[in-house]
Amino acid sequence: MTIRVLLADDQALLRATFRILIDSEADMTVIGEATDGREAVELTRTHLPDLVLMDIRMPGTDGLAATAAICADPELSATRVLILTTFETDEYVAQALRAGASGFLGKDVTAETLLAGIHTVAAGDSLLSPNATRTLITRFLSTPAPGTQLATPEALGALTTREREVMSLAAEGRSNDQIAEKLYVSPLTVRTHVHRAMTKLGARDRAQLVVMAYQSGLVQAAPPQPF
Repeated sequence: MTIRVLLADDQALLRATFRILIDSEADMTVIGEATDGREAVELTRTHLPDLVLMDIRMPGTDGLAATAAICADPELSATRVLILTTFETDEYVAQALRAGASGFLGKDVTAETLLAGIHTVAAGDSLLSPNATRTLITRFLSTPAPGTQLATPEALGALTTREREVMSLAAEGRSNDQIAEKLYVSPLTVRTHVHRAMTKLGARDRAQLVVMAYQSGLVQAAPPQPF
């Protein structure tokens, strides 16, 4: 199966670099390039890519607005958005995750990390950069902006005890293998619990499930630390 990628970045040199890198992989192909958020949304609706590699800061309609539009469109539910940003702790990244982005990476990542990230997000998992995830969540995601509450404490009543436990560990940044080791179950069992929790809560992906864990109070955010 070939992963179809749409590039959205206003810098032509970066787009060209990403295209060469992605097209060099046997199981990936770039199906289009957008220079701003408006064009990214239009091309996504036209080509239905598996993944949009999205820059946040673009002229006109930015990547944040484009991400929100893509993730809110039911006809684009199969498309994932991976944010690339120069500033991993930027509040805009948090807003993109709230809007439904599946993760983010800094633009200084290695080629291997970027390609691995595309595989991860295209497979339906989230990708939260380890350099900033914890700080990002505690500073921006645990307290939702008006109208962005994704899950209430009452909503957690639909989950089993094990699903809440797995959701809590996922929110701490643990991988399926790490959760499996802690709970003495298989990674496949953990994945099943994660997907059941996502289905019950209406989470788009694992990244949104993590946000819900904090916003619902299932996991308590630590006091923000100064940068």
